[in-house]
Amino acid sequence: MAPNQAPSRAHTSTRPNAGRIRRTAAAAAAGLTAVALLSACSYGSKADKSDDKAKAAATAGDSGAKLSADTVKIGYFANLTHGTPLVGLQEGIFQKELGGTQIKTQVFNAGPAEIEALNAGSIDIGWIGPSPAINGYTKSEGQSLKIIGGSASGGVKLVVNPDKVPSLDDLKGKKIATPQLGNTQDVALLNYLAGKGYKVDAASGAGDVSVVRTDNKVTPDAYKSGSIDGAWVPEPTASKLVTLGAKVLLNEKDVWPDKKFVITNIIVSQKFLKEHPDVVEAVLRGSVKTNAFIKANSDKAKADANEAIKKEAGNALEPTVLDPAWADIDFLDDPLANTLQAEADHAVTAGLLKKPNLNGIYDLSLLNKVLAAQGQAAVADAGLGAK
Repeated sequence: MAPNQAPSRAHTSTRPNAGRIRRTAAAAAAGLTAVALLSACSYGSKADKSDDKAKAAATAGDSGAKLSADTVKIGYFANLTHGTPLVGLQEGIFQKELGGTQIKTQVFNAGPAEIEALNAGSIDIGWIGPSPAINGYTKSEGQSLKIIGGSASGGVKLVVNPDKVPSLDDLKGKKIATPQLGNTQDVALLNYLAGKGYKVDAASGAGDVSVVRTDNKVTPDAYKSGSIDGAWVPEPTASKLVTLGAKVLLNEKDVWPDKKFVITNIIVSQKFLKEHPDVVEAVLRGSVKTNAFIKANSDKAKADANEAIKKEAGNALEPTVLDPAWADIDFLDDPLANTLQAEADHAVTAGLLKKPNLNGIYDLSLLNKVLAAQGQAAVADAGLGAK
């Protein structure tokens, strides 16, 4: 964990109905160091636990069949790039598909804690960034998880103090923040700087450009104090910095083919996938239907996500932050598998990861079954599918 990284916190809750929640504090700290730390950080969440034991619906979605598990434990971040679970739980879409299977949720601040929870059986399915998914898979030698679907693309920007960094040619000697050593945005910045010919020591962040690992919750204050000159960060942190006078110097979309790259995907423990494929399929139906809802009802979905963030993190986002942040995120079912391999390659180039074997990291069979039932085209695994 980076020196400024706050301990990750998580909360659990039972969600048969999104509107019935009572809170008590609970926390689970986790951290990783050095190369084992590929993670994705949220803008912050408040640890809490719900004792709501209300009964779930009696049938499993449209099928009316009882599913094989009484409970499914779902993890995610209180972050706009995790809008699919935020909106789908708020709207009751996942519960409709799961019927009598009870949903328990756990909210995380960073990827390493979510991977540890998945490995420990504390969650079964999770929304998470690409770097911790890669790290979790490789550290377990391909035994812990599968990526089973996509969720979001985009929502990452390089924002700077325009007085100190007028252009992309003025980065030398500047201090640029990322959320955590080795996290998805950290890797992206290191790769970008290397491509521009700048020399940076990946571990320390020292070099032609100083890469300063700073928790997203701390980054706005660091910017205001002048201790950083800018940041390569996800939404809504990027838009928060803009309200403080920062300028968007680069949208990460612009460095990717077709302006698409995975920022959030869906993982499942291999044990749960093997034992309860029907439950996993129901969650994927909920995800696909939620993404369709978001596209068709953007303003309502944005309000749902903000309400969920308020419940989980304690504070809603102001419109000046929420509106541009939401507009920059694309919610989709395709996991954009080719960009996952590229992000892994970037981490290797930066010296943060040994060449990983990602063969088998994807199992998109259930997602493609769901998409076919919805009359949609199948998505590809870039040759990294189940063997």
